[in-house]
Amino acid sequence: MANRPTDRWRASIAQEALEVAAGELDPECAGATELWPDLLLTPTDDALRAFEEDVRRLTDPSDQDVYGVIERVVLALNAVHDTEAERGHCGYETGEREQLCAYIDRTLTGHGVDVAALAARNGMGRHEITDRWRDW
Repeated sequence: MANRPTDRWRASIAQEALEVAAGELDPECAGATELWPDLLLTPTDDALRAFEEDVRRLTDPSDQDVYGVIERVVLALNAVHDTEAERGHCGYETGEREQLCAYIDRTLTGHGVDVAALAARNGMGRHEITDRWRDW
């Protein structure tokens, strides 16, 4: 499976903490923990873990099967994003959105799904496979 975006986000938080501790970064300039709070990271990981399990269960999937898996993860990520917005946080910003969509694509591709062909058969571009359900 592809590396989760949350792994990169956690690594950025850890790197920033090291830089603050070493005096290389002013604590007031540190923002990674605000950008990626645990209340965003943990449920995002839960949604991605469930997606990975769904993808592993796909055997000779139809387009409908694959889109069902995509829909479930996107709706789960919508819920995470909406919860963060209700708390007054930004949820997923542009960079995170792009990383999540790329992760979905890479995970499907890694499991043998031809995402470009799937999208084309359904009258869309590869980058549009999450658009039907995505609010973030």
